Amino acid sequence: MIVVAVLLLPVLVVLLYAMDHIENRLSAGPRTPRHARRRHLWLVHDAGASAVESSPAGPTAQHIDAA
Repeated sequence: MIVVAVLLLPVLVVLLYAMDHIENRLSAGPRTPRHARRRHLWLVHDAGASAVESSPAGPTAQHIDAA
């Protein structure tokens, strides 16, 4: 009888650990989805716009039609 108890002890330890882990997952609140996480956005300045304005000939037809 002692042999059976000693052999079942590791099985019970693993079962209790697994049940505790599952219970913690179920009782925790929902995680934030990856696409809904806060993102840090950086402002990127367009270097091409200042080059067009500073040209002596003014904007080309290609830049006028781009808008």
